[in-house]
Parts: sequence; structure tokens; C-alpha cells
Amino acid sequence: MEIETKVSIFKGKGVRKIIHNNEWWFSVVDICEVLTDSLDSGAYWRKLKQRLNEDGSEVVTFCHGLKLMAPDGKMRETDCANTEGIFRIIQSIPSPKAEPFKRWLAKVGYERVQEIEDPELATKRTRMLYKLKGYSDDWIEKRMRGIAIREELTDEWKKRGAKEKREYEILTAEISKATFGVTPSEYKKLKKLERENLRDHMNDFELIFTMLGERSTTEIHRTEDSKGLPKLKNDANRGGRVAGNARLELEKELGRSIVSGNNFKKISEKKKVRK
Repeated sequence: MEIETKVSIFKGKGVRKIIHNNEWWFSVVDICEVLTDSLDSGAYWRKLKQRLNEDGSEVVTFCHGLKLMAPDGKMRETDCANTEGIFRIIQSIPSPKAEPFKRWLAKVGYERVQEIEDPELATKRTRMLYKLKGYSDDWIEKRMRGIAIREELTDEWKKRGAKEKREYEILTAEISKATFGVTPSEYKKLKKLERENLRDHMNDFELIFTMLGERSTTEIHRTEDSKGLPKLKNDANRGGRVAGNARLELEKELGRSIVSGNNFKKISEKKKVRK
């Protein structure tokens, strides 16, 4: 279901995009216009699509016809692809303008292979990215620890019969509601976030209580050797309550709520500007 449309500025030109099945999809014609010198990007894409089909390429299967705002102000159906599909299409465009992207994709692919061989590299790169975004070393340490605890929990869910994506979301929501009184989606609305990662916008206490709820849940699973979604969900609620009770005690001592609409990343950026 399409719920939002926007235009991204790319190389000085607009690339239309739309939320479809909960992820961004981009206009293929607009991408072709940005990365080629063709006077008719629609014709260019039709010819490229025909060639790809004749070559037996799977790239075209990544595309779906979605309605986007046309230059004449009317909603018209046009071929769109998600991020993975757009990357595949870029690799198929024989244009000098596409070469920087192809080199970047090759670099990213090489780094991914390196990370598979040495997982520590992935951790180092994640730390570096957070540092470049302006996060403090103390915050990064908590965030990285939280990532490790989360991975440990999802490993347990996988071993104990939970299905990825949907059931993981159900269990995560159960922990969050017991910990903070709100689900992750409700928390994102409270912080006025859209597609950003909620945990990247949490402060120290929010990260700490998130970790406590998830680590408690993992330990309850192991202690009781839980299996199946109903039991895992019950454990998630209990683990979340451990963190929730601790949060309530702290709030009583501080005289204020830990659950906040404040966006930690934006607050940090404002502090740096003042300095």
C-alpha cells in the first residue's frame, strides 16, 4: 500500500519516490535521466528494459508499476524499483555518470565479504559511522552493547521457533510496551520519527532500559527453555516488566518521566552548534 510520495534531489535533479510495502521505491525513468545524457529518459529505459529482457536478466523483475506525480500534475503509473533494484539497474547502465556508483557498489560488496570473514570489521565500521554522525564515545559504547544484546536475543528467538520479521516485531513490541508503556511504532511517533532507527535517537537511559528488557528476556528464555510464539511472547512481557519496574523506580527518584519525545540525536547536534 502506498502511503507517502516525495521527491529526492539527486545530482541536482529530482527523483520521485514512494513508500510501497513499507519501503522506498524510486522512479526508474528519473534515475535514467540523472545517470545518462539521453534526451528522452523514458525511451532510454524502454530500450534498456528490452535489452535486459532479451539477455535474460532478472533486473526488470525488480520493477513494479506505481503511481507517481507526473510533470503535468497528474498521477501516472511508472516503473519503480526499491533500493536493491535501483542498484541492479545502475549496474546495467553503460554511462560514464554511472561509473562512480558502480565503483562504490563494488567497494561496498568487497567490504561486506571482508566483514563475513572478519565480523570485527563490521563493528569497527559501525562505530566509525556513528562517530562521523556526531555521537559521543559514551553513547556509541552503549549503542554497540545494545546491538550485541539484540543480536543475542534474536538468535534465541530463531532457535526457539519464532519466525523472522513479523513475529520478531510482535516480541519486540511486547518488550517495549512492558518497558516503556509504548510500542516501538508509538515511540517513533512520540519522537516524531518516520523511517529513522528509533534506537539511534534514544538517550542513555532509554538505551539502558532497552538493553535491560532484552537481556532479561533472553535469560528467561534460556532458564525456562521456552519454545513457540505464545511462550516467547509471555517471556518478552516478563523481561520487559523487569526493565519497566526499574524505570518506574528511577522516575520516582528523579521526579520526571524517562519516556520522552525528545530526539537525542537532534539535541546533541544543537549542543555542538552552541559550542
